[in-house]
Amino acid sequence: MSTEKTITPADILAARRRISGIVQPTPLEVSRPLSALTGAEVWLKLELAQVTGSFKLRGAANALRQLPPATHVVACSAGNHALGVAHTAALTGTPATLVVPTTASPAKVTALRRYPVEVILHGAGYDEAETEALRLAAHHGWHFVSPYNDPAVIAGQGTLAIEVWDALPDVDMVVVAVGGGGLASGVGIWARAMNPRVRIIGVQAAASAAMAAALRAGRVVPAPDEPTLADGLAGGIASDTITLPILQQVLDEMILVEEAAIARAMRWLIDEHHLIVEGSAAVTVAALLEGQITHLVGKRIVALLCGRNVAISTLHHILAVPPKDGASSH
Repeated sequence: MSTEKTITPADILAARRRISGIVQPTPLEVSRPLSALTGAEVWLKLELAQVTGSFKLRGAANALRQLPPATHVVACSAGNHALGVAHTAALTGTPATLVVPTTASPAKVTALRRYPVEVILHGAGYDEAETEALRLAAHHGWHFVSPYNDPAVIAGQGTLAIEVWDALPDVDMVVVAVGGGGLASGVGIWARAMNPRVRIIGVQAAASAAMAAALRAGRVVPAPDEPTLADGLAGGIASDTITLPILQQVLDEMILVEEAAIARAMRWLIDEHHLIVEGSAAVTVAALLEGQITHLVGKRIVALLCGRNVAISTLHHILAVPPKDGASSH
């Protein structure tokens, strides 16, 4: 759950030391195709190379490593956050319970069950599963680990930005996917400390854009939640989330991308870079390919590719759609 704690660059540096040995640095490579298309120098941060296939391991590891020994943790997710918690729990001997919706991908549930954690199927969607996870936390006195609304998780996600600046000084712009805002918050805090003039562009799927709606309104408000290829960015956000005020300070712009653009970006990354990415990661490249980000010429840009955990059936579907066809995958 949220707290009033301010997250600082020092917290992010401490997180990097804390998660060493669990989280491995990931590559940063130049994209000559994107550079040619945009007139910028575009680099791709390949967080999809993380052992669990996603940046979520960083925040989960930082959160769990700060808990007293034998603390039982509970989390709700059927995707990348759950895998991050499960992987860290297995390495640290932390007892963990993961509540996932009954509608969760069988492949992801199978992956979770390979770890020595308790997996509970509950509810028809994320909100119902989260309610159950919070109930279990209150009933048993377990520690709930939010995927975004937790200072330790945010600091852990920010370690990704340390790697960017270590490898590539003088970054002009960072393009980052936004769901609950944990990654963008952590990255934004570090990026602003390194260069107060850096542009930080958030990208979210138009079909499910709760954070974009909250940023427009200045508070968490109801927002449509339609099916999207960027399922890892979808769903609502907690009314007390600490990520909203952080993003109000660090984000320069929030861009919404359509489903057809996400599918095109996923195909483009396979074709041009031979990279398999999930929709939640492809949104950053989609915004660049669609020309939705301006003033790029001559700039040094880093686009974060935050994960690879996409179902093979989804890949089959988007690859079956001709690239010139703008049809959505849904």
